[in-house]
Amino acid sequence: MTKRFLYGALTIGGATGLVASFLQSVEKITLLTHTSKALVCDLGSVFSCSNVLRAWQSSVFGFPNSFMCLVVFTVFATVGLIGWTGGVVPRRVRLGVHALALVMLGFALWFLEQSVYRIHSLCILCLFCFGGLLAVNWAWVRLNVDDLPIGSRLRLGIKHTFKSGGDIFAWLLIAIVVGYLMIFEFG
Repeated sequence: MTKRFLYGALTIGGATGLVASFLQSVEKITLLTHTSKALVCDLGSVFSCSNVLRAWQSSVFGFPNSFMCLVVFTVFATVGLIGWTGGVVPRRVRLGVHALALVMLGFALWFLEQSVYRIHSLCILCLFCFGGLLAVNWAWVRLNVDDLPIGSRLRLGIKHTFKSGGDIFAWLLIAIVVGYLMIFEFG
């Protein structure tokens, strides 16, 4: 796959998360100003943004998580757009944003676990953010494989996995396992 394609995937993943974060921020503000108002993203007892946004986990740093995601997904989309349009993204920036993407993926997995097993509701917009994060992380691994601080043997193994599409399978497997756990809990 070309770098341009991967930066395009990064841009689309970042833009998906950005739009979902924006909509979630609007919903959070609506919930704060009108506590009893039904939200547009309330689709039933399982998909209930209201339940999720009222939980302490949705403001774990003292402000809505969606505000943080607005900034982070803007960074992802912007860096992706720079690369997609032919600009050069310096190695340190790529690795720094890649590290940020991995931290955000860990945070998203924690938040999904909290949503499923503690809050007992899902926010559909959070799921779009999660999907965007999977796309962003997939693209970053492919873009940065030559610059990652790993051994040459592991690097060759990862590149071999790329040729067979095994990395795509691995990211899809993460999404499928998370989806299965949600279905198992709510089904």
